[in-house]
Amino acid sequence: MLQFKPIFLGKVPRQVPRAATSQRCIRTNDVENVGRTSRHHTFFEMLGNFSFGDYFKKEAIQWAWEFSTVEFGLPANRLWISVYEDDDEAFEIWNKEVGVPVEHIKRMGADDNFWNSGATGPCGPCSEIYYDFHPDRGCSDVDLGDDTRFIEFYNLVFMQYNKKDDGSLEPLKQKNIDTGLGLERIARILQKVPNNYETDLIFPIIKKASELANVSYAQSNDRTNLNLKIIGDHLRAIVYLLSDGVFPSNIGRGYVVRRLIRRAVRTGRLLGIKGDGRGNLEGAFLPSIAEKAIELSTHIDSDVKAREQRILEELKREELRFVQTLERGEKLLDQMLADALSRTRESGSVPRLSGQDAFLLYDTFGFPVEITKEVAEEHGVSVDMKGFDIEMENQRRQSQAAHNAVKLSVDDSADLAEKIPDTEFLGYDTLSAKAIVESLLVNGKPVIKVSKGSDVEVLLNRTPFYAESGGQIGDYGFLYVTQGTNQQTAVVEVKDVKKSLGSVFVHKGTIREGVLEVGREVEAIVDPKLRQRAKVHHTATHLLQAALKKVIGQETSQAGSLVAFDRLRFDFNFHRPLLDTELEEIERLINGWIGDANLLQTKVMALDDAKRAGAIAMFGEKYGEQVRVVEVPGVSMELCGGTHVNNTAEIRAFKIISEQGIASGIRRIEAVAGEAFIEYINARDSYMKHLCSTLKVKDEEVTTRVEGLLEDLRTARNEVANLRAKAAVYKASTISSKAFTVGTSNEIRVLVESMDDMDADSLKSAAEYLVDTLQDPAAVVLGSCPDEGKVSLIAAFSQGIVDLGIQAGKFIGPIAKLCGGGGGGRPNFAQAGGRKPENLSIALEKARADLVSVLSEKAS
Repeated sequence: MLQFKPIFLGKVPRQVPRAATSQRCIRTNDVENVGRTSRHHTFFEMLGNFSFGDYFKKEAIQWAWEFSTVEFGLPANRLWISVYEDDDEAFEIWNKEVGVPVEHIKRMGADDNFWNSGATGPCGPCSEIYYDFHPDRGCSDVDLGDDTRFIEFYNLVFMQYNKKDDGSLEPLKQKNIDTGLGLERIARILQKVPNNYETDLIFPIIKKASELANVSYAQSNDRTNLNLKIIGDHLRAIVYLLSDGVFPSNIGRGYVVRRLIRRAVRTGRLLGIKGDGRGNLEGAFLPSIAEKAIELSTHIDSDVKAREQRILEELKREELRFVQTLERGEKLLDQMLADALSRTRESGSVPRLSGQDAFLLYDTFGFPVEITKEVAEEHGVSVDMKGFDIEMENQRRQSQAAHNAVKLSVDDSADLAEKIPDTEFLGYDTLSAKAIVESLLVNGKPVIKVSKGSDVEVLLNRTPFYAESGGQIGDYGFLYVTQGTNQQTAVVEVKDVKKSLGSVFVHKGTIREGVLEVGREVEAIVDPKLRQRAKVHHTATHLLQAALKKVIGQETSQAGSLVAFDRLRFDFNFHRPLLDTELEEIERLINGWIGDANLLQTKVMALDDAKRAGAIAMFGEKYGEQVRVVEVPGVSMELCGGTHVNNTAEIRAFKIISEQGIASGIRRIEAVAGEAFIEYINARDSYMKHLCSTLKVKDEEVTTRVEGLLEDLRTARNEVANLRAKAAVYKASTISSKAFTVGTSNEIRVLVESMDDMDADSLKSAAEYLVDTLQDPAAVVLGSCPDEGKVSLIAAFSQGIVDLGIQAGKFIGPIAKLCGGGGGGRPNFAQAGGRKPENLSIALEKARADLVSVLSEKAS
């Protein structure tokens, strides 16, 4: 119901009095319950009916009962009702008008039967319908929360209050209805199966997974079936997310799909699935299972089948990438267990893996804590589950805090919305217009007038200024107040325009002259040169999307954009960097379309008609019943409310200035066109002229000359490095006599020294020379301060030292911490750094003392 919140609150006028919906939903905040209960899912379909000030409690209850008992044919004696404890009206309707027996109606508290949409916002009491799988258990001491007997499948929310910041409730101006009926739950009831997973929505996916795992769902134990349910649920969610253009990444929605894919991969490994099921043991198995999920969607959502190739390719790519991460996690777990056992031998304590380590494996490498526990127990190591739960709770709390930070409530803005109608936008046809100042805001508060020097937000009844939306930034320009014979009495410089409260345009600027008052008439004038730059870049963005689809495939889609005065930026879904030849082809196509001088066509039509005509819609954008379609005939057709050139020839030229990845599966192109293109080329020409002058060569000779200089530089650097290494070895030879011996039966030579300002590479050469010169067994630790605020440390141990159980990588870390840094490396050789040169002498003294202590013990 999120999209209906503004309507419930009265912030946005209703377009229809009532609605019925079928919505695909993703929920991952309790993903650990998937498969463990009969009803939890990450992906589910929610059926609903909504009333926006039309019908209310009586009709909603009567229709829900009719839908359940008549349309679905559910026996009335198997249905139970819950109502909010104080909602006598709902109780009476269910009992007196519908005829539900009193013993089948339960009053419940706010935790169960008062629905909130967040920390603030629309809310109200609710009533739920439960199905009883075991009516034979009678009516005494009934607990509707008993999952073994009941399932709640229909929730009726009587949305009649607004919850304010202080927790108080105020009645909404119109009473609304919001209902939800879970498709998976009603399918379970109608198909008479023991859980949602065994319905025809999910079980065919489970069956495919069981075939790959070579197990039988009917004959397997609970652990195996849990894992099969997880895969069945997750693959369904993953397929629809990928189909809708949500690609794996480390941010936002992309992280949701990545987490689900990784969870499915590791679950498949637990089931023993190896290979793709087609003979390739190193292949990805998720695409094989996804094919079944796609097949199930064919008659419901044809778009999923049409995007099958893209879905399967992305799944394969992500799975194989994660397998490498998973293997690194397994190696890290092995190391953690070895460390825990080592600490036990030294201290005599019980071996234990910390909760932080278990959470690191879970959060970073996708290891379920159950796997960590099983592997640890095989090695005789316990896991600090309390510590793990604390880490998990901290993460949940942070996530919930971020969620609750999003508020939607009735406040001053709603009062303002009642007084200020939507702004009439004139900017498609003109860049100047007379308008009336409807409201002025300073620091978000309404004021009557504003004086020179003040920042202000101006709301007009009509405007030629474009407000930021669809990736295009808002217009710049001026508002003028004139008096008498065109004498200016006030000037407002507008530097940004945004939309608020639906379609109210907020002009943000500064009073440069005079005083501006509410009710005054102003002349609003958009900067024509900057508007033209925006128009050029916006149309060029459409051409870029069309070119990308031609060059790298129709399946690529927009993932974000910026249309600015100085450049355009376009984000799109693709799994690899574009080749130089592909970028050249994209530029060639776009400049060709520019040269064709195509006249753009702009139409307003019904959304369904626009989609049927082939217009591209931006995923995640909300569109009304009527949409604006911008078409470059034969090239591009998109739903777009932005401003555009009349003819592609106005763009003049197009140039890509960068292409890069911004997240996994998301690429970004930045480009310039029109006047910005000319500025870009002129700047590059100036740079080239300066470079030619400096190098004293012609344009065509610059590359050869620079390559020659780079080669000379590489040669000189190698010579310098060789000289530094020789100097380091010489200096090392002068201090080798400072080595001292530790131990009696097996004398170990130890050398710990400062090498002044020696660089890290030279320090390495010196350490290698010394450990060879001193002969086995020998331990060398060297330190230096090569630059201001920088410390370098080296630990070099011969094989005899390593054989004693002393590793350079572990030894150097605590030493480096004294210098404000860290490091590590191999058992015989390790490097570290720090940021506190003043502590180097203390660190080296500790290194000397620690070596003497541990070697004396080992060598005695």
